[in-house]
Amino acid sequence: MSAVPEAEPRPRPAPAGGLLRILGVAFGLAVIVGSTLGIGILRTPGLVAAQLGSRPSILAVWVVGGLYTLLGSICLTELGTMLPEAGGYYVYARRAFGDTVGFAVGWSDWITYCAVLGYVTIAMGEFSAVLVPSLTPAVKLLAVGFLVSFVVLQWIGLRLSSRFQEATTAIKCLAFLALVAFCFAHAAASPASPAAAAPLPSPARGVGGLVVALQSVVITYGGWQSALYFTEEDRDPRRNLPRSMIGGVSLVLVIYLLVNLALLSVLPVSDLARSTLPAADAAKVLFGERGRPIITLLSLVSLPPLVNAILMIGTRILFALGRDGLLWRGAAAVNSRGTPVRATVVTTAVAAVLIASGTFQTLVAVASFFLALNYCVCCLALITLRRREPETERPFRAWGYPWSVGIVLAGAVAFLAGVLLGDTRTALIGSALLAAGLIGKAWSRAGQGPGGTVKRYTMP
Repeated sequence: MSAVPEAEPRPRPAPAGGLLRILGVAFGLAVIVGSTLGIGILRTPGLVAAQLGSRPSILAVWVVGGLYTLLGSICLTELGTMLPEAGGYYVYARRAFGDTVGFAVGWSDWITYCAVLGYVTIAMGEFSAVLVPSLTPAVKLLAVGFLVSFVVLQWIGLRLSSRFQEATTAIKCLAFLALVAFCFAHAAASPASPAAAAPLPSPARGVGGLVVALQSVVITYGGWQSALYFTEEDRDPRRNLPRSMIGGVSLVLVIYLLVNLALLSVLPVSDLARSTLPAADAAKVLFGERGRPIITLLSLVSLPPLVNAILMIGTRILFALGRDGLLWRGAAAVNSRGTPVRATVVTTAVAAVLIASGTFQTLVAVASFFLALNYCVCCLALITLRRREPETERPFRAWGYPWSVGIVLAGAVAFLAGVLLGDTRTALIGSALLAAGLIGKAWSRAGQGPGGTVKRYTMP
C-alpha cells in the first residue's frame, strides 16, 4: 500500500545558489510523456504484429508491457521520494552500495544520455532533410544547431525550459491523438474494415516471438523514469512524484493502445506485420501520397521535448556526480536561473563530438546494456535499503512489495541476459567504458588529495 501522508507537507526550501525548487506535477508528467512518446510507437507496432499475428495478442502485449513498466515506476517511486535528490539512478545506487557502484551507475547513465542526445538530434536533422531535401548535405550541422538551440533555452533558465517541456509535450500528444482520430474516422466511414477482412498471419516464432515482442514493447516505454532526475527541483516531491510517475506511465499506456487500435482499424494485421513504418502506411491510406510527409512532420514534432528532457537529465547526473566529489566538482556549478551551466557545457560538448564522429551509433547500442544493468542495480537498491534502513522515512511505499519488485527485477535480469547473449560485443564495449570511467574517477580523486568536504559550487 502507498504511504502518502494525508497532511500537506511543507516543501523544503532550495539551498541558496543551488537548483531551483519550482517544478510540479505538470512538469513531471511532461518530462515522462515527452521522453517516452515518440518515434518508437510509430515503428514498433509492425515488429510486434510480425511476431504475434493476431489482433488480441498484439493488444495484450502492449497492455502487459505497460503494466510491467507501471510496476517498475511504482517501485522506483519509493526510492525517488525517499531520496529526493538530483541524479536519479546514481543517487539510489550510491546510497545502497557505496561510491564505486554509485559512480559506475552515474557514469554509464550519463554516457547513455549523451549518446541518445546525439542520436536524437541527428534524427531531427534527417527528418528536416526529408521535408526540405536541399538540407541533406548539412544533416550533422543541423543536428549541432538544434543541440545548441536547446542549450540556449536551458541557459535562460529552468523556468523557461520547464514550460517549453510542458508546451511541446502537449503539442506532441495532440498530434498523436489527431492521427488516432483520423484513423478511427476513416474506419467508421469505410464500408468494411480492412483489418477485419484481411487474413491473419500465423505467429512465426511461437514463444520466441512473444519474447521479442515483449522486449520491443518494453523498450518503446523507455523514458518512463525521467521524473526521478528532478526530485530536488520539485516543490513537493513526496506528493508530486507518485502522481507524475504513475500518471505519466498510465497516460503513455493509453496513448499506445489508442495508436495500435487506430493502426489496426486502417491496416490489415498482415499489412501491419510487413510494415517497417506502419504509421506512414496508415497515413498513406488516409491522405494518399501526402501521408509520408505528414508522418515525417509528426516524427519531427515528437523530438523537441525529448531532446530538451535528455539534455536536462544528462546535466543533472553530471551535476550530482560533481557535487558529491566523484567527478570534476566544478560540474556542480549552478547559475541564478537554476541551470547547472558547466555540466550543460560538458554534456553538450560530448554530444557534439559524438555527432561529428558518428560514434554515438555504437554508444546507442551500448545504451541498452547500461539501461538494463542500471535498472537491475536500482531494483536491488530498493531491496537493500528496505532491509538496511527500515526506519528511514518513505513517503511512498512500493505497492505489493516484495512481489512487485521481484517481478520487476526478474524482467530486468531477463532483459539484461538478452542483451548479453544477443550482442556480446556491445556488452564488452560497455564494460570497457565502465572501466575507463572508474580509472578516471580514481585519478580524479587522487588529484584532489586526502580529506575535505564536498564544496557546493555556485555561479552568479
